Amino acid sequence: MAQDQHMQERLEAVISVTPFARMMGPRVASIGGGAVEFEIDVKPELMHQHHGFVHGAVVGFMADSACAWAAASVAGDVVTSEYKLNLLAPAVGERLLAKGRVVKSSGRLLVALAEVFALRDGEQTLVAMALASVAKVGGEGGR
Repeated sequence: MAQDQHMQERLEAVISVTPFARMMGPRVASIGGGAVEFEIDVKPELMHQHHGFVHGAVVGFMADSACAWAAASVAGDVVTSEYKLNLLAPAVGERLLAKGRVVKSSGRLLVALAEVFALRDGEQTLVAMALASVAKVGGEGGR
């Protein structure tokens, strides 16, 4: 995956002014060329649901963000217009890892795919996949 340092700095600036994203604490490993990888630490007291695994809303944040941030790496400022999330397995682990990539870009719309993995004891388990439509909204992003 191509690493775009300028894009990573822009994304980190957006995260810093987005309270929910900031609370999730994403760490961007790489971004550029229509792809992104990032992870969060699982905070059980905040993120677990009643069965003891990560709540679907947190998994949804990971999937949505992976799609939008991958799209932003090629299109600038974007918003997700819709996404379909498939929860494949309980998200049990110390961290969640998301990988997103742009599948198609044309005009004002991009289609992106995300995979979300739970990381536990050195093992990766695919817990969700998402397909998203992401719309271009203007310039470079941020506020």
